[in-house]
Amino acid sequence: MAKSIRFVATFLFLTLTIPLSSFANFDFNANCLNAYRSIFELKLGNARAYISTEKKQHPDNSIIYLLENYVDYFTLITSGSKADFDKLKGNKSIRLDKISDDEKNSPYYLYAQAEINLQWALIRSRFGEYFNAAMEIRKANSMLQDNAKKYPDFLLNNKGLGLINTVLGNLPDGALKSALSTFGIRGNTQSGLAMLDKLANGLAKSTYEPFYEEVVFYYAYVLADVVHSPTAYSKTMKYTERIADTSLLKSYLQSYVCIKTAHNDEAINILNKKPEGGVYQPFPYLDYLEGVAHLNKLELSASNYFNRFLQNNKGVNYIKDAHLHLGWISLLKGDKAGYSASVSKTINSGYSYNEKDKQAQNEASAPAPAVDLLKARLLFDGGYLAKAAQLLDNRNAADYNSDKDKTDFNYRMGRIYDDLGKDDQALTYYQAAINQGRNLKYYFASNAALQMGKVYEKKGNKAKAREAFNTAISMKNHEYENSIESQAKAGIKRLGL
Repeated sequence: MAKSIRFVATFLFLTLTIPLSSFANFDFNANCLNAYRSIFELKLGNARAYISTEKKQHPDNSIIYLLENYVDYFTLITSGSKADFDKLKGNKSIRLDKISDDEKNSPYYLYAQAEINLQWALIRSRFGEYFNAAMEIRKANSMLQDNAKKYPDFLLNNKGLGLINTVLGNLPDGALKSALSTFGIRGNTQSGLAMLDKLANGLAKSTYEPFYEEVVFYYAYVLADVVHSPTAYSKTMKYTERIADTSLLKSYLQSYVCIKTAHNDEAINILNKKPEGGVYQPFPYLDYLEGVAHLNKLELSASNYFNRFLQNNKGVNYIKDAHLHLGWISLLKGDKAGYSASVSKTINSGYSYNEKDKQAQNEASAPAPAVDLLKARLLFDGGYLAKAAQLLDNRNAADYNSDKDKTDFNYRMGRIYDDLGKDDQALTYYQAAINQGRNLKYYFASNAALQMGKVYEKKGNKAKAREAFNTAISMKNHEYENSIESQAKAGIKRLGL
């Protein structure tokens, strides 16, 4: 009840103080604000109902088309379905045509068109449509820059500009970066982060408070996935704290960032308490996340979550990775036949649009990992450093037969000691991983060089840090090459050398 009163009070304040409702055909009225709020709780059915009411009451309100696009955007994020994507993407041009015919003297005129372009660009990149995504980013960027010049006090411009600058400034080499460079579009990561950080800190205290959750959604994403910031966990938990617990999007953001940053038990707790019911959009990916979290504790019941994900998922992503995780569970059980069956499914099922599935394909095609190294890897990913260290305590690289496992051992020990704050031991193992695996196709050596650079950067040894980052860049034709190289280049930029 208190939250409802606060929301109504906020709405009344907005209608009296800012141009949310000042333009007849771009009217963020009560129906629209309720729809927007429902979207960011992933109550998309409720959002559709509010939009339908608004269409009947105010059919000329162009905010309707922006809200409908949000619904499509989150439908595709939660389903990941290529069939849904192919069915819905035709809506984009219809909505843009409707908005472009409307009142041009509104801050929402260019903003709404830019948002629709940007949302479709983010979705297209998930399905490999990089050239079209680049075109849409170009349009969104141009519109938001123009809008910022016309309406410098319209804070929402900085949400899209912050996201574009951060992502483009840290974009790894690949099809999307190549397409964007054709148009001369480049981002500035630090400038983008500063925009999003300022919004996250100030928006809740401003008259644009209803847009707070969207800013936090994008900010958490770039901190965890784009710049791999050491503050991703603390900032995500800080900024999501004020979001209502009825928001499934909050549960997703918090659990995802917790898993990415080795706060595994917290992720399991969040997912156990996530809001449920028919009012929420189906989100099978959360089952996948819960499986990852439980397997990081070496709980073999994690297979239930992966199987549920595969059963309910209609999307194209994480199919290969889910099968690989099921293979690991078989390996941990000593079931070699089960492992072989799962890696066969990994190779022959799903798609390779995202990095997780590309890596799963690579790992399924490689020799099976040593069981103790696999256990140490999972425990490390969950943040159970003492258990991981204890598992490998009496081992050394010579105990393993293949160069892959020898490199894996040195790399894993380096990561464990690094996170335990034992820099000298970490550097020794990182160097051993580089020496052993420099010419292998696996990511261990290159990422060891990247992590070595970060250790030296932390210690203030810029020359050594630069040398290590350049070593990471110099290694080619290995897993995660674009991502590791992008992070290494960002490290060199941070050094200012």
